[in-house]
Amino acid sequence: MKKKVVFYILIIGLLFLGSPFINAQTESSNRKELLSSDSLTLKEILSVVILNHPSVKEAEEILNETDYRINNAKSGYYPNVDISASYAHIGPVPSVSLGDQSFAMAPSDNIGGALNFRQTIYDFGRTSRSILLEKENQNIESVNVSIVKQRLTMNVINTFYALTYLQDALQIKNKDLESLQDHLEFVKKQQITGTATKYEILATQVRISSTESQKIDLETLIKSQRVVMDMLAGMPSIFIPKIKRELNIKTVNISSDSLVNYGFSQRVDLASALEKEKKAELQYNLMKTTEMPLLSFIASGGGKNGYFPDLGIVKANYLVGLDLRIPLFDGYRKKNNLALAKSYINTFAYETELTKRNINNEIVEADANKKAAEKKIKQFEIQLELADEAFSMAKTKYANGTITNLEMLDMETAVSDSRLLLMKANIDYILSIYRMRIAIGDKLYDNL
Repeated sequence: MKKKVVFYILIIGLLFLGSPFINAQTESSNRKELLSSDSLTLKEILSVVILNHPSVKEAEEILNETDYRINNAKSGYYPNVDISASYAHIGPVPSVSLGDQSFAMAPSDNIGGALNFRQTIYDFGRTSRSILLEKENQNIESVNVSIVKQRLTMNVINTFYALTYLQDALQIKNKDLESLQDHLEFVKKQQITGTATKYEILATQVRISSTESQKIDLETLIKSQRVVMDMLAGMPSIFIPKIKRELNIKTVNISSDSLVNYGFSQRVDLASALEKEKKAELQYNLMKTTEMPLLSFIASGGGKNGYFPDLGIVKANYLVGLDLRIPLFDGYRKKNNLALAKSYINTFAYETELTKRNINNEIVEADANKKAAEKKIKQFEIQLELADEAFSMAKTKYANGTITNLEMLDMETAVSDSRLLLMKANIDYILSIYRMRIAIGDKLYDNL
C-alpha cells in the first residue's frame, strides 16, 4: 500500500506539467512531417506549434492591422478632395419690379457642381501625435506576439516532459510486471514442493494487480497528454508518436546577482508594460491638442446657374481661401479626457512595478527549485545505488533461503521507486532551468 501511495504522489506531481490548452487546427506541411516521424524532439514539436497555432496567427494579424492604423493617422497630412453636385427647386422665386416689368433674382431650378479641395496647414501637432500613438500601439502588439509565443513554448515544454516521465514510468512498470509474473510462477512451483505458502502467492498476486492498476493509470495519462500535444500542434487526436527522451539542457550562464537585472532587460512582458506607459503618455499629449485651432487651405471650382442676368445659364466659378476653426466649448470633454489619460499613466506605472516584482519572484523561485532539484538528484542517485545494492544482497539471501520471496520483492520495488524518484528529480531540474530561462527573458521558441 505504501508503495502505491508513493507512485500516485509521483503521478499527481507530474499532472501540473501538462496544460489542457487550445483549439484544434488544420494540417500543414510541417505537421505532415511530424506524422511521418516515429519519435519527435521538443524542437520539432515546438516549431510546428509556433508556426501554426491560431493564438500566434491572431497576434500576428493584430500586429499587421497596426500598419493600417498608422496609415490612417498619416492621412491628416494629405488633402481631402471631393466632388459635390446639387439640384434645388425653389418657390416663390425672388424677383424685383421696375415699372411694369418684373425681373427674377434667382432661377426656380438651381443646379451646381464643384471639385472641392481642403488641406490642413497647421493642426498644432495633432496629426504627428496621432502617428506616434499608433506606432506605439504597433510596438505593443509586436511585443504581444513574443508573449504569446513564450506562453505556448512553456505549455509545449510542460507537456513534452510530462510525456517523457510517463513513458519512462510505463517502461519501469512493464519491467516490474514481468518480474512479478516470473516471481509468481516461481512461487507456484515452490508451493508444489512445499517451500512456499498460499499467502506468498496471494501477496504476489496483489502486487501484480496493484502494478497493473498503476500501469493503466500511466497509459491513461499518456493518452491525455498526447491529446494536449496533438491540440497544441493542431493534429487529429492521438497522432503525436512517442517523443524522444531529452534530458540534456543548456544551463543559465549568468551569475545569481545579475539574474534579476538581466531579466528586467530581456523580459517581453516588462517591455510591454513599459510600452503601455509610453502609450498612455502619448495619449495624454494627444488629448492636449483636441481644443487647439485648425487652420486649413480651401479651394473649390465648378459651375452653377443663377448668375444675373442670365439666371438659367451654368457658369464656371471658383473659391479660394483659408479656414480657421477655433473650439470654444466642448462640454468639458478635454478636461475629462486629460484626467482619464493621466489615470492611465498611473495605472500602467503600477503595472510596470508589479511586473518587476513578479519577475523577481519568478527568478528567485526558479533558482530555488533548481537548487532543490540538484540536491534531490544527488540524494536519489545515492538512494538508487543503495537500493540496487540491497536488492543484489536480497537476491543472494533469497537464493540461500534466509529471506522470503516477499522481502525480496520489497527490495525490488524499492529499486523501481528510486528510479521513478530520480527520473522525477531530473525532470524537475530540467523544468526549473527552462523556467529560469523564461524568467530572465530567454526566447526559447528561437533558442532551445
